[in-house]
Amino acid sequence: MRILFWGTPDFAVPSLRALDEEGFEIVGVVTQPDRPAGRGRKLTPSKVKRVAVDAGLTVLTPDRPRGDEFAAALRALEPDISVVVAYGHILRPEILEIPRLGSINVHASLLPELRGAAPINWAIARGHEMTGVTIMRMVEAMDAGPIIHQVPEPILEGETAGELTVRLSEIGAQALVEALALMTGGAAEEVEQEDDRATYAPKVDRETAKVDWTLPASDIAARVRAMDPIPGAWSRLEDAPVKLYRPVVWSSDELDALMGDGASTNGGPRAGASHARPGSVVVATPETGVLVAAGEGGVSFREVQPPGGRRMDAADWINGRGVEAGQRFE
Repeated sequence: MRILFWGTPDFAVPSLRALDEEGFEIVGVVTQPDRPAGRGRKLTPSKVKRVAVDAGLTVLTPDRPRGDEFAAALRALEPDISVVVAYGHILRPEILEIPRLGSINVHASLLPELRGAAPINWAIARGHEMTGVTIMRMVEAMDAGPIIHQVPEPILEGETAGELTVRLSEIGAQALVEALALMTGGAAEEVEQEDDRATYAPKVDRETAKVDWTLPASDIAARVRAMDPIPGAWSRLEDAPVKLYRPVVWSSDELDALMGDGASTNGGPRAGASHARPGSVVVATPETGVLVAAGEGGVSFREVQPPGGRRMDAADWINGRGVEAGQRFE
């Protein structure tokens, strides 16, 4: 089977490597062009391009995957099938239909749940206990094609989007090989999705990542983990944006018990900490981290990234007098 592979970020690399290691004939790799990166803004190839070049594969890097010239270049490769894994652009029907067996996609959710650009982030943010990988046939509508193969996977307690992405990238690679084996052997059954069960996972951005302190602590913690590492959940403290990581949920009873045991806020104990205004720093010690009141309960953070600084242990930030009890995140 002659495969045309499409992919760009780290998530796509295990799938590309798995195809190569399993002996599939990869006739070309399409990835996004080199982009400026780092402090020097040096043009940097995608992770997929680096792997493809090292493997001696033909690489195409169009600005946009469309047009007669680009389509002719794909036809010249004579692919049997396109495999798309987090490429980063929507492919038009005339491109999807070039291979004789069409195009399939590795999607990081159990479709029809979480169609869209950020299924891993939203699975965590919405408190899902299960997610997984779907291999589907690509159609013009976003993530709506027939399902060829699915592999469910639990979301681990405290798992961040970055950690789950790594796990699902490996699971997706294995699922892709299994799906292609089914297709090659004529045993693949393509099942139409139930559109009325579809949910959506739009792209996350800086505004999505802003913390809403009026939410219950568990919801805030889930959103923080969902935005870790990129774009990073954030809130303003003294009008300066601070990114917050590694949340721990505190119930209202736990907050009140902590304060009743004599924990200090600006030099003295405070009863009824569970009734503090959402966003208020209840306690800031190396032992607890930065503990902030939520709409219900509280959330402590074990890691932070102050403005202009690096990601660090909250204890280091606290010891450096970066935050103290009584201040408030907005």
